[in-house]
Amino acid sequence: MNKNHKILIIKVGYSETLDSEISNYTSYGDVLRSTVLLNLYKDAHVTWLVDEKAFPILKYNPYINRILRYDLSSVLQLQSEHFDTVINLEKVPGLCALTDKITAWRRYGFRFDSKTGEAESYDGSHVVLEMCKNIEKKKNITVCWQEGLFEMVGAKWNEQEYILGYKPKTKQNYNIGFNYQVGNKWPLKAWPEKNWKELEKLINGKYSISWQQGLNNMEEYFDWINSCELIVTNDSFGMHIAIALKKKIIALFGPTNHRENYLYNLGIALYPNNDFSCEKFPCRDFNCVKFDDTCMRLIAPNKVFEEIQNLIGR
Repeated sequence: MNKNHKILIIKVGYSETLDSEISNYTSYGDVLRSTVLLNLYKDAHVTWLVDEKAFPILKYNPYINRILRYDLSSVLQLQSEHFDTVINLEKVPGLCALTDKITAWRRYGFRFDSKTGEAESYDGSHVVLEMCKNIEKKKNITVCWQEGLFEMVGAKWNEQEYILGYKPKTKQNYNIGFNYQVGNKWPLKAWPEKNWKELEKLINGKYSISWQQGLNNMEEYFDWINSCELIVTNDSFGMHIAIALKKKIIALFGPTNHRENYLYNLGIALYPNNDFSCEKFPCRDFNCVKFDDTCMRLIAPNKVFEEIQNLIGR
């Protein structure tokens, strides 16, 4: 494969590749973790179609030759280009229809069904699509996200990592970063504020702490995460940034399945303790039907503190 081999990756961020949900919110984490595919195409000419808001995630990436912002102009342009391979990781019907209209020798991911008006799969992606449609299969997933993504393009994942082009400007200034916020799409994934406050009391000055920064500027957010030795985080974009920057990680999971996320031996995933009983866990619901707040409250701060000490080692 060489620079004459043209690859188009369509990952705008409107739908998560392994979820059935199509959202008005751009999934930054899904865009970032999709960069693992670039390991397969380092010698090719790669074009990536992405939402404007997610552009900073791909900016400076050495393995992306061209980033196109998703708009009418880029859609018209792509319909007139030829590619060797098109990989569509979006299940938005309009993007699937666009994929079908682009001239290409081979296609992976999702296509448009003109009879139903819905997303269907190209060969090799039917297992992923079936998982999206079947919540029980999604809940009981045994392969991590990267494995599923590589299978979609007919490759085997060998623990290849995310590729973030941005080079942080900061040095390590804090022992621990509290990545406490989550996106608007899934507020149930947030560990309650009182738990964060309790964890801060348990730390009691033993380690330096920084609360989440850079909320209004993505590059400042990258810099903040890079300034921390260890990140305590919800299942969120910040978790994926921490993975990309190879930070020590304690990831907190409730409604989502921790097995879907591979942490590259950087840390540990924690979820509600053993005496927690919920027949739907992990429910993948946007509203909890069992508790007044969320099962995330059952992740004990003292357990998180214990793991902090284990990972920092002092």
